[in-house]
Amino acid sequence: MAEERKEVPEEVTKLREALAAFAAMDDDVACTAAISEVLRQWPDFGSELRQLREQRVNSLRQQHGMTWPEIAAVIGEVTPERAQQISKGLSGARRKKDKRAAEEQPGE
Repeated sequence: MAEERKEVPEEVTKLREALAAFAAMDDDVACTAAISEVLRQWPDFGSELRQLREQRVNSLRQQHGMTWPEIAAVIGEVTPERAQQISKGLSGARRKKDKRAAEEQPGE
């Protein structure tokens, strides 16, 4: 059975091209400085991407009436439960922190 290939969004291709552009830079000083600037801003980029994904996941649910399994399939490689957590803005670190806090509280 042939493996089904997903189409790669243009934006992902552009990001890969940007990374290749760094690698292709001849000037080690300029390349190091440019990559360092991106890495300094990376936490902000990650946060913005997570917020945008959360908004779009909520739109898929509310505006398009998609189920959590359908949304999980769109996201790829996540469970429906994880898709629902994404819709609430829960990151992996946040889920672990919330779980630890719940475990530390005495039984209710």
